[in-house]
Amino acid sequence: MTSTTDKILARREGSIGYLVFNNPARRNAVSLEMWTAADAVVSEYANDPQIRVVVVTGAGDKSFVSGADISEFESKRASADAQEAYTKASAGMRTRLLALGKPTIAMIRGYCIGGGMSLALSCDMRICAEDAQFGIPAARLGIGYGFEGLRRLAELVGPSMAKEFIYTARRYPAGHALRMGLVNQVVPVSELESTVQACAAGIAENAPLSILTAKRVIDELMKDLEHRDEAACEQLVKDCGSSQDFIEGRRAFMEKRKPVFTGR
Repeated sequence: MTSTTDKILARREGSIGYLVFNNPARRNAVSLEMWTAADAVVSEYANDPQIRVVVVTGAGDKSFVSGADISEFESKRASADAQEAYTKASAGMRTRLLALGKPTIAMIRGYCIGGGMSLALSCDMRICAEDAQFGIPAARLGIGYGFEGLRRLAELVGPSMAKEFIYTARRYPAGHALRMGLVNQVVPVSELESTVQACAAGIAENAPLSILTAKRVIDELMKDLEHRDEAACEQLVKDCGSSQDFIEGRRAFMEKRKPVFTGR
């Protein structure tokens, strides 16, 4: 794909698509332009049937994403209108990532702060290295976190812990993040890439329709009862039952071989 900035990279390894925030000189702080370019990458992956899993990560060894690029604040976020444009772009990209009908994994090293936390929380899974640090410094910058920014955090760690994140603006180490349920796994730095790659490859071998159904049903379960679309969930289950992949799965089991799923 053609990107408007070299600070967002997209690469493919088989059926795995990587979205890389490439601003290591600023610990992968994200500019308005970067959010826009990242949104375009996610859109491309959404429309590519060859991509079955998306991994989101940061370049270098210091940071996943350290939040917004504060050096832009005076030039591009000094007014309410400019702040609204930035918020719309960042929230729009994360919403697209949440809605992506494919599994997403945040691969985290170093700082995962502020907007980086929101980005990681927009992924289905989070796997981090032992050097990872998590935090939301909004209270030190006078930034207000609204519903979209805190809902996923509160779902994962509970309302009391979510409040502590905001009130104290402190940083939490990887082990603490694992205990509170913020991340799925913590691994040695040297094993992070291989662990994520193996996890993504294993997921990519499974039936895409089954995974999409699970993702959508779990997302609906997290909504208030009156907002759940149970009919859509039931239809997804029916679609699995009438799919070619269901036939392939049965046959592969009986023939004692690995199934080859096509997503149809």
